[in-house]
Amino acid sequence: MTAADGRSAALAGLPLLEDLGDLKGKRVLVRADFNVPLAERDGKRVVVDDFRIVATLPTLEYLLAGGAEVSVCSHLGRPNGTADPRYSMAPVAETLATMLPSVKVLENVRFHPGEESCDDAAVEALVNDFEFFVNDAFGSSHRNHASVTGVARHLPSAAGRLVQREVEVLGGLLHQPASPFVAIVGGAKVADKLGILMTLADKVDTLIVGGAMAFTFLAAQGHSIGASLVDPSKLDACRELLSREVEILLPNDVIGLEPGGEFGPQFNGTNPQTAVETFGENLPEGWIGLDVGPKSVARFAERIASASTILWNGPVGAFEDERFAAGTLGVAQAVAASDGFSVIGGGDSAMALNEAGLSDQISFMSTGGGASLEFIELGDLPGLAALRAASNAPGR
Repeated sequence: MTAADGRSAALAGLPLLEDLGDLKGKRVLVRADFNVPLAERDGKRVVVDDFRIVATLPTLEYLLAGGAEVSVCSHLGRPNGTADPRYSMAPVAETLATMLPSVKVLENVRFHPGEESCDDAAVEALVNDFEFFVNDAFGSSHRNHASVTGVARHLPSAAGRLVQREVEVLGGLLHQPASPFVAIVGGAKVADKLGILMTLADKVDTLIVGGAMAFTFLAAQGHSIGASLVDPSKLDACRELLSREVEILLPNDVIGLEPGGEFGPQFNGTNPQTAVETFGENLPEGWIGLDVGPKSVARFAERIASASTILWNGPVGAFEDERFAAGTLGVAQAVAASDGFSVIGGGDSAMALNEAGLSDQISFMSTGGGASLEFIELGDLPGLAALRAASNAPGR
């Protein structure tokens, strides 16, 4: 579905870079997501993964080509409103300078105590020196922060190329997904994902639920889950979801850890002092379910293989420990092998694909994590709403 101006329904009302008009000599502030991993090398903090920096280059290059003077702001870590040198943007500025030396990088926006509360002083500190604002930080657009929503209230604004593409792809899942549409949702806490599961249940043909949160669903069906993670307060909500007219696949076999056993990346796939066994849908008392079993993987993979649209967010097991990584790897391989349009909702799912060397076989990898889930669940984000309310937004 497209609007009269040729934009997709997801982009309706959202100002894009072209809506800024003449850029020559204009001072433009870009909110990017440069919250990148750093490491200490030879006594100096350096960027060890520049993926998020590279992802913003199309936006910065467009602005520079138009003759704009470009400055970038971002958060880095959690300095809690104080100027903590551990979270200085200096390493980021040094990396970006090797790509686009004319772009200025401002200091960490979270050094200002009013950034996260979006107070007027924090907004004014950002607005005063600029004429245009561009939000290219999709992964932060679910935050009502000064540098995300506050600046757009005062300056003509636009979505950057990265945000534009995120909205196009994720919005497409809401408005016009090709069927069969299969969603795989994993993770630890059912409370964190129940909203997105409810939304997806009305849109998908098959909903696959894995990870520790699957045990609350299994408990809701009356299965014995041993000492696995469960949220008793969500049992009724899980039963209601399971009663809907949508196919919901839960694990039908589970890999468990014996009572008192320890798990984690420190064991590197082995811990001779603890037993790991595969069970059906029921676990013995004291055992903890930490991965889906091979039967579940095969069942999930069958549905994924037939899908025209795939959304995956969240591992289906505790994949940081290699003993419980097979389920997530199996899902990753199935998604990568599918001929359908595959969307990865960032976070641990993206990490699992990267570790498996399968990222280049995915149609779209979101940079959003929590923002991508919130956008799919609610259909909007505070940062996007702020852009649509900007003075230069289409239709205003």
